[in-house]
Amino acid sequence: MVPIILSIILILALVFSITLVVQKRKKAGITGIKSALTPICFYLIGITNLLAYWFNFMGLLNWSITVVLLILGAYFTKYMPISEK
Repeated sequence: MVPIILSIILILALVFSITLVVQKRKKAGITGIKSALTPICFYLIGITNLLAYWFNFMGLLNWSITVVLLILGAYFTKYMPISEK
C-alpha cells in the first residue's frame, strides 16, 4: 500500500512541478529548447527511477541512466538565462 501512495505522490509532484516550470518560463518570456534541457533532464531522472521501481529494474542500467541524465542536466545549466536581480 505504501509504494502505491508514494508513487501517486511522486506523479502528482512531477505534474505540479512541470506545470509550474512551464508557467514561470512563459511569464519570464523564456523561449528555446536549450534553456529547458536542464529541467527536462531532471524530470527524466524522476520518471526513470519511478519506472525502474514499478518494473523492478533497479540495476546498473538504471543507475547509469540516472548519472548520465544528472551530468547532462548539469552541463546544460550554461544555457539557462541569468537572472537580472
